[in-house]
Amino acid sequence: MNVSLIDRRPARVGVLVTALLTACIAFQLNASMLSPALKSIEDSLGASSAEIGLTQTAFFTSAALFSLFLPRLGDVIGRRKVLTGMLVLMAAGCVIAALATSVPVLFAGRIVQGFSGPVVPLCLIMLRQEVTEPKRYGTLLGVITAVNGGIAGVDSLAGGFLADEHGFQSVFWVMAVVAVLAAALAAFLTPESKVPGADRMDWPGVGLLVVSVGSLLVALNEAGKLAAANWGLIAVLVVVSAAAFALFWRTEDRSAHPLVATRHLRRRGTWATLLTTTLTMTGVFAVMNGLIPAFAQDADAGLGMGAEGSAWWTLTPYALAGLAMGPLAGRLAATHGYGRVLRIGLVGSAASVVLMILTIPAHSKALLLVASLLVGITYAGVANIVLNGLGIVLSPRENPGFLPGLNAGAFNLGAGLSFAVLYAVKTAVQPADASSATGYTSGMIAGVVILAAALATSFLIPKPAEAEAGTEAAAADEAAADATGAEAPVRARG
Repeated sequence: MNVSLIDRRPARVGVLVTALLTACIAFQLNASMLSPALKSIEDSLGASSAEIGLTQTAFFTSAALFSLFLPRLGDVIGRRKVLTGMLVLMAAGCVIAALATSVPVLFAGRIVQGFSGPVVPLCLIMLRQEVTEPKRYGTLLGVITAVNGGIAGVDSLAGGFLADEHGFQSVFWVMAVVAVLAAALAAFLTPESKVPGADRMDWPGVGLLVVSVGSLLVALNEAGKLAAANWGLIAVLVVVSAAAFALFWRTEDRSAHPLVATRHLRRRGTWATLLTTTLTMTGVFAVMNGLIPAFAQDADAGLGMGAEGSAWWTLTPYALAGLAMGPLAGRLAATHGYGRVLRIGLVGSAASVVLMILTIPAHSKALLLVASLLVGITYAGVANIVLNGLGIVLSPRENPGFLPGLNAGAFNLGAGLSFAVLYAVKTAVQPADASSATGYTSGMIAGVVILAAALATSFLIPKPAEAEAGTEAAAADEAAADATGAEAPVRARG
């Protein structure tokens, strides 16, 4: 008797989720565990804050660029091979950074760590191959993606403790151990999968897309320096980015094996998802990762906390709330609709930032804590989860790696834009009076406006019918999957 893929292999799915979750945790440690150790690195290497900040920029830029094409490479040569390779390179980068005695060596190590950029989307694609039932996939998607917003704050706290007690090198050694463990689990506990018939990579297209997005990311990072920025260089980089993208589009139209077929780029399921992701990140990322912690530590306009105290009152509750809400949000998306749940998350995110704006004059730690929890629930626990999921369920069957990869790039692009735009607004309106919080509130008001734009574009995202329970299409596809053991096709209007 034929039974569903899930019914036949429940133990295998549990083992798979364990392996994929470990991989995502390993990546998240690379992204967040180092933050409290940056001062220790400065002192140990005799470097400036700007130099150490540049190594962080190198990691996130590298992660964004490799996210553009490694998921597609997984479609072609095998996802388990690519995931294992990324984790091995991540471990190698950690070792290089741990042994660093100079900023250039640390810089190189962080770039190598950035090879792991698309770990989360690749894990979600691999999960999709094994779990086709919408509600179960939505729940497990939430479990895996929830760590992407921080591992309950433990990562940052552990990083600070290790740096204080054993030096910054110990942070990288711990990262390396977790990366090796994750690579072993990926290699031995996950099934191999690839797209039938996909046997060639479009490397010319990869090169042009990397140049286009890379130039834009470097321009955004430079713009984030505001008054100190080299605006001539920014203009040149923007022109290079636009020209490379135009050549990329032309190449994809002519390629027999395109990285991204232009007909897929024209779909609403592609551009509306990418635009919504970019706007969402632009509106909220610098609020929670820049403006609010800075306000909490500002001795004149804010609460005058230390860095550790600020993390306990803002980033830790934010991460905890997102971690707790993620699995529920994924299940709700599969049950009640990805678009509907996404819009609830976006409205809640904007409302939570508005609450922060209204409570800033009160200088209340309790109110700041409440607002941070609400942003954690609505953005990290709902909007972030659903946007990651949409990149998976709206990707076309013949090229399932392209949209998750581009969506990962959109997350990074939005993060860079967020710091450039919101901090530009903060600087532009900040009065001479150091005790005024006008700059902080203005930056957050700009974030709310951008979140409203993200809400508007979210209505353009088509419904991923196959990924939502209770639809006729989903029922038909699930029945077909039961009979054949094959993955149900993605159905998306647009």
